[in-house]
Amino acid sequence: MNKIAFGRGRVTLAIIGVLGLALSGLGLVQAQKGSQVNPPATFKFADSKITSGRAGFAPVVKAVVPTVVSIKSSMVIKTGQRRGQGQDQIPEQFRQFFGNQFDFPNIPEEQRSEGLGSGVIMSPEGYILTNNHVVDGATSVQVVLSDRREFKARVIGRDKDADLAVVKIDAGNLPAITIGDSEKVEVGDYALAVGNPFGVGQSVTLGIVSATHRGMGHEIEGYEDFIQTDAAINPGNSGGALVNDRGELIGINTAIVSRGSSGNQGIGFAVPVNLARNVMDQILKNGKVTRAQLGILPQDVTSTIARQFGAKDSQGALVGEVVANSPAQKAGLKTGDIILEVNGHSVYDANQLRNMISSMQPDSKVSLKIWRDGAQHTLPVTLGELNAEEASNRGEGRDNGSDSALEGVSVDNLTPQVARGLKVPAATTGVVVNDVSPASAAAAAGLRQGDVIQEVNRRPVKNVAEFEAAVRNSKDGTLLLVNREGHTMYVGV
Repeated sequence: MNKIAFGRGRVTLAIIGVLGLALSGLGLVQAQKGSQVNPPATFKFADSKITSGRAGFAPVVKAVVPTVVSIKSSMVIKTGQRRGQGQDQIPEQFRQFFGNQFDFPNIPEEQRSEGLGSGVIMSPEGYILTNNHVVDGATSVQVVLSDRREFKARVIGRDKDADLAVVKIDAGNLPAITIGDSEKVEVGDYALAVGNPFGVGQSVTLGIVSATHRGMGHEIEGYEDFIQTDAAINPGNSGGALVNDRGELIGINTAIVSRGSSGNQGIGFAVPVNLARNVMDQILKNGKVTRAQLGILPQDVTSTIARQFGAKDSQGALVGEVVANSPAQKAGLKTGDIILEVNGHSVYDANQLRNMISSMQPDSKVSLKIWRDGAQHTLPVTLGELNAEEASNRGEGRDNGSDSALEGVSVDNLTPQVARGLKVPAATTGVVVNDVSPASAAAAAGLRQGDVIQEVNRRPVKNVAEFEAAVRNSKDGTLLLVNREGHTMYVGV
């Protein structure tokens, strides 16, 4: 039985062996077919000994990144919260239905708020330039270098009008950035933005210079002379570096245009480095920033205003008001003059004139080329010092005009009582604007209810009759001299 059983086992093994060989052959055939469909992969690797053959920005970035820092700021804010504040807001007769679900836990009256920005090492001694809004109101400031070393910083000085600040850390032999010349920047130049967007860590973005000498109607800063770029700038980039393709600092990243989004949309602004250097130098030398002032309220020259004054084009800044006892008045500048040049440099608009004058020091002597009564004249002026109150009263230009008459505008005679209510000197003569239709050309040009019209086409008007007669005689637009809360300006309709 054992032999038979053993014999059967051998037969069984033989059958299994035959089946195994058959299946192996089948598998071999399938493998061969598969190898024809998917041949072995081959790869080509770069030679590690050969450097990049194309022109890139890696060398520039390596030099710039160590000079840009992250800035952490914190401040204590008052919440005004207390226990049970939510409960107190529910009428007493209804509190039984709500129990204590609105009885908030103890909330501290003071809480700490954290902020994040960037900065640029300007000197090996530890002086760092950043934006004022990065450190404004901060009770403590920490600087994090690119090698992750952290230092407590102190604020040396701030200039809110230019949105710049200088901070100092106690460290030496730091890598300092190479400072360029923002006046040589041209539209189309490469621009690299370096900073710490959203706190993710140091990042570099590439773009071009989209515009220079850009102003935003003082929506961002008191003095706006921005370099505009499409290099991505996001929250956290504030105070970081904008450099050219040589790694030279050309601006301090400051703001973005963001419509319905908190991130970059391709329109970013940087304070030109020349302006930033001027501010930093004054802070380090004097502990504050002083600016010169001319003593006028300038405005833009529209095409309508240019025609009324017989000017060749819309270049220059129109003098809307001359401040009493100012350098402008002492030099003989008059309302209605158009400033064409300052020290031989052309003036494009009111914003540029404001920036040019403010960049100078008090007591500086300048030469103004002006347009008056159809001819050019030159006036020497010694500038004064701008104080905080005068800075807050800076006039803004109007850039809208129309060829239509004053339809949609109603006026009345100006009385001393009404003048006082409108913050206009009681001796002022003219007519007061009672109403301006929102759809009218006058509204589009900037005329407002409560404005006092003192002149029409450079001729004084003392009452409604004179005003209406002057408007009827207007042939090519109407030029109004308007007094608004004690300050005069021109409106071209």
